[in-house]
Amino acid sequence: MTGQHCWGYGEDDGPSEWHRSFPIAEGERQSPINIDPAGAVYNPNLKELSVSYESCNSLHISNNGHSVMVEFDDTDDKTVISGGPLEVPYRLKQFHFHWGTERNHGSEHTVDGKSFPSELHLVHWNAQKYSTFAEAAGAPDGLVVIGIFLDTGGEHTNLNRITDALYMVRFKGTQAQFDGFNPRCLLPSSLDYWTYLGSLTTPPLNESVIWIVLKEPIRISEKQMEKFRKILLFSAEEEDARIHMVNNFRPPQPLKGRCVQASFRS
Repeated sequence: MTGQHCWGYGEDDGPSEWHRSFPIAEGERQSPINIDPAGAVYNPNLKELSVSYESCNSLHISNNGHSVMVEFDDTDDKTVISGGPLEVPYRLKQFHFHWGTERNHGSEHTVDGKSFPSELHLVHWNAQKYSTFAEAAGAPDGLVVIGIFLDTGGEHTNLNRITDALYMVRFKGTQAQFDGFNPRCLLPSSLDYWTYLGSLTTPPLNESVIWIVLKEPIRISEKQMEKFRKILLFSAEEEDARIHMVNNFRPPQPLKGRCVQASFRS
């Protein structure tokens, strides 16, 4: 088994063990973190986040054994984010979710120690400076991830398109066509954010991510959340050996002197 695949979220292969195969797990800019709103520094020079997803082209939805992911055509600059802390536009590559078994945990980032039931990550890369996503993923300014908290409340009608498609990718390693989905509909009404320099939250844990974590969560129903918890499976073994894909989140990592900036006054 190669180092790429010897990790998971169980006792023996979970986040506390990742450093054995991926020493950068104990690095200086690891993610996620606990965001302390009182300790975040308001930076009036941070621009508004600009999300240009008008021409986005979703391709497929897949279950990679660690999350469920929707991938996009990223061959041109039609689907980008800009502004915020960014100097150039970053292209949308994919989005995926992290979630827990209970409503009081599941998100990767926490705010003032509070967890949310789930967290959505919209992953973008710097195509102006790097020729491929893989190259960008190894560079300190290569990726930007927008983190959005999901909290239970009312039904999120736009999310039904995803929860209704989950059965098609129940098993690890499955993929299904998923076109015509624009993730702009998953953004909250306010794009106020915190930003800091961090890493991927899954191996190889590259320290290549500029994080933009939105302050305002989106609301989804308990029923929608249950679909994530009950439908997705790590593997397609016999019925009684099936393991549901839950608690696929890494706990907060030490800040190690990094500054978290806020685009808004708290």
